[in-house]
Amino acid sequence: MVNNLLFQKAVRFLIALFIILTINFFLPRLMPGDPAVTLLGQDAAVITGSDFTELRSKYGLDKPLSEQYLAYWQDLAQGELGYSYHYRQPVTQAIKQHLGWTLALLIPVVVLSSLLAIILGTIAGWKAGSRVDSAITCSSLFMYSLPQFLIAMLLLKVFAFELRLFPLGGLVSGNSNSTFTYLLDTAWHLVLPVLALTVSATSSKFLVLRNSVAKERYEDYITYATAKGLSTWRILAVHLLRNACLPLLSLIALNIGFIVSGALVVEIVFSISGMGTVIYEAAIYRDYPLLQGCFLILTVFVVLSNTLADLAYGIADPRISRSH
Repeated sequence: MVNNLLFQKAVRFLIALFIILTINFFLPRLMPGDPAVTLLGQDAAVITGSDFTELRSKYGLDKPLSEQYLAYWQDLAQGELGYSYHYRQPVTQAIKQHLGWTLALLIPVVVLSSLLAIILGTIAGWKAGSRVDSAITCSSLFMYSLPQFLIAMLLLKVFAFELRLFPLGGLVSGNSNSTFTYLLDTAWHLVLPVLALTVSATSSKFLVLRNSVAKERYEDYITYATAKGLSTWRILAVHLLRNACLPLLSLIALNIGFIVSGALVVEIVFSISGMGTVIYEAAIYRDYPLLQGCFLILTVFVVLSNTLADLAYGIADPRISRSH
């Protein structure tokens, strides 16, 4: 049964990956503008026709779209993502230089936002209709309505510019004498960006978990556990959260993609050179291979996360596995 479930998940993963990668190829090419003209910049007005044709031929832009699509799949089959027009280096190398900083934001944001959502959602859902629930829910809705870039700018204004508790941007101060000092300095620079993304991510997860807890608290098994004399915290931790957290698993998987895309504006506000900055520059310079590579990384993150979430569903609730 488990092997059958894993096979079905693997087939769905491959089909979704093929469709998304095909869209990944055509989507950047729907943007207006020519990469060659963008690369030339001010020289585009004086360059000769032969030089312009030579530049397009250098990057394979003169080939028919069908040949470019075939070359795209051939590169993927060989584990290559092409050559970046803007960075003048292989796409894998350009992504490798910036992916680490995005993961440095992504991992703590996912962990912290999930923990905060579980704690706040459980409290609000268990006390649904109370003043505590109203205060937490209203605060969460307010934070949910704020754009991520606005949260980032407010944190930067208050804690970095006014109070001078944190740096205005960047990743390091440049005066680290050891690896430990460097890590502490980097963590200090990442506090505000992580906080900005965590506030936004927590608010969306909280609403789902709060409603799930409020619904589960009236189920028969909660009534039975209460009648047995179990403490409230034991009921919440052992019985209720196991069922109430199921919707949160899928939301965390989807949230990874939103965090990476939302990190774009946060990275720009805090001058962090991560994947968001790379995607922004690739779009500006019409760097098709770099855009494809960035979208591929984002796609793998989201699809793999959803696959793991489905498997986690089956572990948390065996009835799901039996239904497949």
